[in-house]
Amino acid sequence: MLAFSKFRKAFGFRRNLRMFSVPSEELVSPDPQLGLRFCILVALKFGAFRSQQYFKLVSEILCTNNWFSLYWEALELLKKSGVLITSESVRALIRAYSQMGLTEKAVEIFGRMRELDCMPDDRAYNTILREVLRKELFLLAFSVYNMMLKSNCCADEYTYNMLIDGFCKSGNIKGALEMLDEMDHRDILPGVITYTSILSGLCQGKKVDEAHRLFNVMKERGCRPDLISYNVLLNGFCKMGRIDEAVSFLRLLGRDGYALQRNSYSSLIDGLFRARRYNEAHSWYTRMLKEGIMPDVVLYTIMIRGLSEEGKVGEAVKMLDEMTQRGLVPDAYCYNALIKGFCDIGFLDRARSLQLEISEHDQFHNTCTYTILICGMCTKGMIGEAQEIFNQMEKLGCFPSVVTFNALINGLCKARKLEEARLLFYKMEIGRSPSLFFRLSQGSDRVSDSVSLQKKVEQMCEAGQILNAYKFLVQLADSGVVPDIMTYNILINGFCKDGNMNGAFKLFKDLQLKGLSPDSVTYGTLIDGLYRANREEDAFKILEHMLKHGYEPSFAVYKALMTWLCRKRKVSLAFSLYLEYLKKLPGQEDDSIHALEEFLVRGKVEQAIRGLLELNFRFRDFDLAPYTILLIGFCQAGKVDEALIVFSVLDEFNININPPSCVYLIKGLCAEGKLDEAVDIFLYTLDRGFMLGARICNRLLECLLLSPDKKEYAIDLIDRMKCFGYPLRSFHYRDTMSLLHQLQGRMSNKNWFS
Repeated sequence: MLAFSKFRKAFGFRRNLRMFSVPSEELVSPDPQLGLRFCILVALKFGAFRSQQYFKLVSEILCTNNWFSLYWEALELLKKSGVLITSESVRALIRAYSQMGLTEKAVEIFGRMRELDCMPDDRAYNTILREVLRKELFLLAFSVYNMMLKSNCCADEYTYNMLIDGFCKSGNIKGALEMLDEMDHRDILPGVITYTSILSGLCQGKKVDEAHRLFNVMKERGCRPDLISYNVLLNGFCKMGRIDEAVSFLRLLGRDGYALQRNSYSSLIDGLFRARRYNEAHSWYTRMLKEGIMPDVVLYTIMIRGLSEEGKVGEAVKMLDEMTQRGLVPDAYCYNALIKGFCDIGFLDRARSLQLEISEHDQFHNTCTYTILICGMCTKGMIGEAQEIFNQMEKLGCFPSVVTFNALINGLCKARKLEEARLLFYKMEIGRSPSLFFRLSQGSDRVSDSVSLQKKVEQMCEAGQILNAYKFLVQLADSGVVPDIMTYNILINGFCKDGNMNGAFKLFKDLQLKGLSPDSVTYGTLIDGLYRANREEDAFKILEHMLKHGYEPSFAVYKALMTWLCRKRKVSLAFSLYLEYLKKLPGQEDDSIHALEEFLVRGKVEQAIRGLLELNFRFRDFDLAPYTILLIGFCQAGKVDEALIVFSVLDEFNININPPSCVYLIKGLCAEGKLDEAVDIFLYTLDRGFMLGARICNRLLECLLLSPDKKEYAIDLIDRMKCFGYPLRSFHYRDTMSLLHQLQGRMSNKNWFS
């Protein structure tokens, strides 16, 4: 009876009882349905449900007393008695179900409102939208929004903020921007929450420049950004590795009257660690501490991950101890950062021990933890152990994600266990509900992509089957892990390297039938595979396929083509292909590229490389890869002088040339007897801290030792290699050392190599 007294007190029933011909004995009836019906009747009569305070009280009482069914029955009886049931009275029940986490029941009640001759109003729509978006059922939310518009309910700023946030979280930035335009058409001014959601979505989609433009538009329209808005954009710059721009943006934040907070420091320090600017990251962390801002769990996690990536796992462990001593409780992300650190340095036993230690706590049954371990084991070739952990996951109530599947499939492909990789792929698709998968992929109601899925959900909603649409989406989400484009790329790469191009092309067709779009990695992998199979003509057909279907080839595709053209000794054609790629980039000057083509035709390699570098620097688009491909290509074509020109120009611009390029140069120079230049290149590798493989080292040393006048060079190099840490006493250098000892008898310092 306490609950009824709350109802009566809340709605002022005592002063209004005389208006109803209800016998006093019925008011104290032991039948709760009767009393509840009376309270609802009074609330409806006096419009009490319109009061937010009373509305919340009703929802709380329903939750506390578990009167959900009782309340619905009371509404049905009142409706039969001719009482007009309002949307607000039903919304109280929807909200109660939502508070209890019973989304399915909330959706069911929303769908049954028509049974009470009650049409949902804008608040009811907003309530159910919030609930389905909380479950990340974005397709259903958009369908409900369309229903809302068709029922002539007015969507408000709250509605659009929820939808925009939902679109952004689902990666549909276009949809979010369309919602922003819709707000403008309906004369609803977007607020800081609206803009911040879109800023976040753009940054997550790596469209930081667009986010920056929107940020400026936001200010121009008189909507003052808050600290969250600034932090979102700051984080976007940092995640893209644009640290200098992030630091400049910090100054703007200060000019606009905001002080740096912990979140700002966290974004910047995280960005600096990701950019491998470790010293600067530590400096900003020290500066933050001096300002009296103490790190939270998030920032400690960033520091632990950064230290681990820096190779300072011992310091990362100390940071974890410091964190717990301050009374902060590490979460799964924090432990995962440390576990990954152990895996990266090859301490898999320590990583596994830490995982077993934290797995005793229920909150640390984390899919990411097992995925990190599986990745680490696959990297070390421990495929059996990785499979064992994978099989244990479901038993522990931890279901593999697409990243987990991808890691193990990649490991199996690298181990040439393609059949096992294929079976795991099928298991991934079928998931925990094989009947649903086969029904969707083979039946009459086939859903092959997101467009057909959206259409099906909208049809169900328009037919009043909102609950069925909800169940359908939930079941689909739980039916298995959907392979992404990365999964297909891994498998296609496995088949290509195994020489099974038919299997690779079957997967290529399959991914498109499933509604996925090939990316540059897909095309680049196929092109590489076709070249491996000596099918150069087919490789260029794949490039034509890209262009025909509206895919703009990325540099990854051009790089694959250039690499194989160089292996075929068609270096000029590879260079021309790169220039074609540059022409497609926005802002590039056709005249400058045409000049480079002229240099190339006339064989002026130095002018062509210099011009190319200047062009790259002017547009801030420098990438070492094309220069490396061309340098190695010249070596493969027997044009070592041209390769040496590329090397010299890059060195002049203080650009580090990578070890593979040096290996090809040394090999080519040795073949042409240009040992002085070969020694210079080797010394370059020592100065840069590169350690080359035994084969090329032996090649150079043997050429020097067998040369009539270069033996002293060999001895000097061996001395330097010994100091550098080369394992000269290992069996890899047996022949070279034997040759050296044969020559020692004719040298004055016979005890040199002791």
